[in-house]
Amino acid sequence: MSDIPHVLKHDHEDNVAVVVVEDLKAGTKARGVITHDDSTFEVDVKADVPIGHKVALVDVAEGATAIKYGQDIGKFVAAVKTGEHVHTHNLKTKRW
Repeated sequence: MSDIPHVLKHDHEDNVAVVVVEDLKAGTKARGVITHDDSTFEVDVKADVPIGHKVALVDVAEGATAIKYGQDIGKFVAAVKTGEHVHTHNLKTKRW
C-alpha cells in the first residue's frame, strides 16, 4: 500500500471521507488517513469517485446523518453502502 492517502477523514466518528486523488477508481483498496491523529484505515471503493467528492465509510440508511469533519453535513436521501460515492445524488442539506 502506498504512503499517499486516497481519502481523508477528520474525526473517528466521520462516516464519509473526502477523496484527495484524481480519478479514484472502483475496485481500489483506498488508503485513508484520519487527520485528527494521523491514524490510517482502508476502504474498498465500489464506484469511481472524483477528487473532492466523498466515499461512504460504513453502510448508511436513507435518512441517516452524514458526518464529515466531526460535523453534521446533511442527510442521506438514499441508502448508501460502504465504499460507494457520496454526493448530491444521495446526500442533501438539512436546511431545506
